[in-house]
Amino acid sequence: MLLAFSTKNFRSIREEACLSLVAGSGKEHDATHVFRPTLPPGIKPMRLLRSAALYGPNAGGKSNLIKALRTMQRIVLHSNKDMDNLPVVPFRFSEQTADAPSMFEVVILVDGVRYQYGFSATQKQIHAEWLFAFPKGRAQTWFRRELNTDIDESEYTFGANLIGNKEIWKDLTRSNALFLSTAVQLNSQKFLPVYQWFSDKLHICKEGWSREFSVKCCQDDRKNKILDFLKAADFAISDIYADEIELKTLHQSDSENIEIDFSDESGGTQKMFCLAGPWIDALDKGRVLFIDELQTNLHPALVRFLVNLFHSEVKNQPDAQLVFSTHETNILNQDIFRRDQIWFCERSDTQGTRLFPLTDFSPRKKTENLEQAYLSGRYGALPYVRNIARSFESS
Repeated sequence: MLLAFSTKNFRSIREEACLSLVAGSGKEHDATHVFRPTLPPGIKPMRLLRSAALYGPNAGGKSNLIKALRTMQRIVLHSNKDMDNLPVVPFRFSEQTADAPSMFEVVILVDGVRYQYGFSATQKQIHAEWLFAFPKGRAQTWFRRELNTDIDESEYTFGANLIGNKEIWKDLTRSNALFLSTAVQLNSQKFLPVYQWFSDKLHICKEGWSREFSVKCCQDDRKNKILDFLKAADFAISDIYADEIELKTLHQSDSENIEIDFSDESGGTQKMFCLAGPWIDALDKGRVLFIDELQTNLHPALVRFLVNLFHSEVKNQPDAQLVFSTHETNILNQDIFRRDQIWFCERSDTQGTRLFPLTDFSPRKKTENLEQAYLSGRYGALPYVRNIARSFESS
């Protein structure tokens, strides 16, 4: 479960941006859009959101926020194996940030324990890394790592609660690799819950879901779930044939089934099939799912259908979470979302991304038309479109 993600000096994000999935005090949609994770006795209860939507203009930074988390995931999973250059890209529109490290941090909940883990890095080396755990509600420092630029080496501080071969892990951690990843590779059980959150629980769309995952689902006992998913979304597909080479859909006519090559299906059908596998998997296993531009090729009713699956007490019993960017304002209303589920990205005058929640504007509960207010410019995060006639006056 994700409580918060923060990043700084990554692509268009110059100043620190923090996305929170901790529910506010509002009680709207409380039974469906909010869940209360199981915590050890004596720990203060918390309320988390099942979804969040990111709005904003093109080039406002929505995709970069998702890319930042994807970059963090890649570094956690691969920095100790096969990365000569870490895949970080700093904010390039300032001399102060061009050579500075990028920062990434998550606050997560795994098996009832809250963890705060993060690091900062350039392409060539890790500058800082830290991990705090809250097994009993109070912070335990497990380790801190800071780059000493005078000697170009990392200095470590270990907490009393961290057990294991700390000195061996430290000695075997390269300057461009994470201590956490190296320790897990060397069989650290202590760090495994955090590492496995990145490897097993966090699923991020790269540049659009490929069909590979859904194809694999159609090759085992998950095929019926894929078909049910597509039928529920009003796609007239009666069966699917999938192997390593071919993918075909069957459509029932008056007298027979008509076989159609997947590439001949509409863009919307192709996208829904590609989403079906990850969507079902996330809802079955309680994953945290990030996807960019959810609305592409999809009717607004289908976007609503996909979001509502995460808000369903029946379909989302493991408390999966969805974070997505979109331009679809048809779903920007209080019948579908709580006010604390809506976030905006916009570009400042200095080209930096600013991330902020709808709750900053204190919209009126149940009565304010969020779509109308957004499109009228009340919340910002809109493209500034110039008068077309004036734009071509010099031509």
